[in-house]
Amino acid sequence: MLRKRRGRGPALGFLLVPLCALAAVLALFTALSNLESGQSAEARAQLEDAIHRAVVSCYATEGFYPPTLDYVEEHYGIQIDSSRYAVFYEIFAENLMPDITVLELKEAAS
Repeated sequence: MLRKRRGRGPALGFLLVPLCALAAVLALFTALSNLESGQSAEARAQLEDAIHRAVVSCYATEGFYPPTLDYVEEHYGIQIDSSRYAVFYEIFAENLMPDITVLELKEAAS
């Protein structure tokens, strides 16, 4: 014989559905945040790679490494969003590859 459930059945259902919906929304926001940070890291890496390629191309074509980052931007078409990235371009000697570091700047809190 089947017994009827009394007491907690409907009340638990009314509580469980909103909790599951809240958990799903939180999981979605977490996933979107992770996706955005992954894209941001990829964009930074692509900029750094593009600068490296331009510097090597300059050395291969002109016989010297670019003296400044401005030279790379002017002659090799590299565009740097200075509001988003800080690029450190350090030259040790004319015949040594410069040290290139690209850092993403944190957004200002609104």
